[in-house]
Amino acid sequence: MRFYLALMSFFLKSPSRRRNLKSLARYFLALMTLVVIYSAIFHFLMIWEGREQPTWFTGVYWTLTVMSTLGFGDITFQSDLGRAFSTIVLLSGTVFMLVLLPFTFLQFFWTPWMKAQEEARRPQLTNPEIFGHVVITQHDPVSTALIDRLIQFHYSYVLIEPDVNEATRMADDGLNVIAGDLDDPDTYVRACVKDASLIVTACTDEVNAQVALTVRGMSEEIEIISTADVPASVDILQLAGSDHVLQLADMLGESLARRITAGDAIAHVIGEFGELLIAEATVLRTPLVGKSIAESGLRETVGITVVGLWERGQFQAARPESMITENTVLVLAATEEQLYRYNSLFAIYNQSSNPVIIIGSGRVGRSTARALSDREVDYCVLERDSNAVDDNSKTIVGSAAELDVLKKAGIEKAPAVVLTTSDDDTNVYLAIYCRQLRPDIQIIARANLERNVATLHRAGTDFVMSYPSMGAREIVNFLKRSSTLMIAEGLQVVRLPVPDSLVGKTIAESQIRPRTGCSVVATGLNGSTTVNPDPMEILPEGGELILIATADGERNFFLEFDVGFD
Repeated sequence: MRFYLALMSFFLKSPSRRRNLKSLARYFLALMTLVVIYSAIFHFLMIWEGREQPTWFTGVYWTLTVMSTLGFGDITFQSDLGRAFSTIVLLSGTVFMLVLLPFTFLQFFWTPWMKAQEEARRPQLTNPEIFGHVVITQHDPVSTALIDRLIQFHYSYVLIEPDVNEATRMADDGLNVIAGDLDDPDTYVRACVKDASLIVTACTDEVNAQVALTVRGMSEEIEIISTADVPASVDILQLAGSDHVLQLADMLGESLARRITAGDAIAHVIGEFGELLIAEATVLRTPLVGKSIAESGLRETVGITVVGLWERGQFQAARPESMITENTVLVLAATEEQLYRYNSLFAIYNQSSNPVIIIGSGRVGRSTARALSDREVDYCVLERDSNAVDDNSKTIVGSAAELDVLKKAGIEKAPAVVLTTSDDDTNVYLAIYCRQLRPDIQIIARANLERNVATLHRAGTDFVMSYPSMGAREIVNFLKRSSTLMIAEGLQVVRLPVPDSLVGKTIAESQIRPRTGCSVVATGLNGSTTVNPDPMEILPEGGELILIATADGERNFFLEFDVGFD
């Protein structure tokens, strides 16, 4: 009973529902008035026919019986006038009780009542006083990864879900979610959009435009980030009010292309922070194989710093005793001049002019191909669907699961294969197959779900780039808590201010690597960058640190040094 009383109270809070109830009450009043009039006429006609004077209750009974068409065989008129009156009562009853009554009841009470029930059980904000939060308009792999990172960096968020049942399930799972339509301004009022720091919408391009227009009509200051599926949508989304438009598929393709190091032993730049360049280099068939980092003498001869090593998808921070094997990919931190000196020593090794194989010609695959073309790296695309082929000269139509097709693409001599399909099961299958065919080939894969990253590594991939992780990282970067470059899944370069607790200490005294697992690759002050700084360098107030870190290392750094958030 208490639930229904609470529900009725919630129901009556709405002005529109109160107006509906008033309209319904007026209808019932009109119907009751008509019943009273008909009952009175029945009474007088019965007396006029010389019948025994009926009771007024009998009149009401006869009127309701005739109006509802349930029958009137027990009481009838004998005169034509009486029968004419009965016909009028019957026809008006058909209109008022059989036609108007159900529709009026449904429109003015039943439908609003059911909607009120739905609204009453939809999830509400856990903190109505929320401020500086991120509003997310879709629950998908990207938003799932984003929420994890927002929690990591102590950001609050509100997730909007149009389906009430799904929103309720999400709330039960511990998500801060509200139910509401994305084109309804009331949804964003309940999400406290005017107090939010960022709106993230990663739906279809059309829905994203609608969201941007709706939010922009409520606030001109709020920052809006949208994703775009096609390049033509970028301008439209910006016109709709989006401040930043991310083409994640194109960005992922470019990232995959940057990871291709097989075919030569030169250092390939995969990211930069001012003067600091982050590069990767294979060591296969170079004199570095079989040496430790200390024995390589790279720091002494060319000034370059080895900050990490990849071994078939496993990253480890570089230590003097770390051994370099033929499967090692070095992660280097250097200036442009230092990289030039490195390449002058190792460019002669491990040369290959054979094309890289790209499996899949979707947006990610096409973006990968464009990036390789810009690097003047030859490639070949495998695509099952002939209708998806853009460049016949570079594309082989057929299934990559067929040996003849792979041989035609050059799997026996290709330096690398890039798996860009949108299906993780397919990418896992092809990774196993390609590794079996070519134990020495470099395999780079796209992961569409974060949970499949480890599986892809076990399948034989050297590097995995996660679509959700990359999208989440790009969005977090817009929050300006730190500037981050994603190197691979679980590994990034982070630029952030020197924590107050480290000001005045040397890099060695700060014990950053032992305490967090992060490596300091550069420092910055007043716009200048010092690459590979001396361990005795003092960290100044207002300075910056550039770290290379795993996801756990980054988290440890923020916790260990109590890094504040804006």
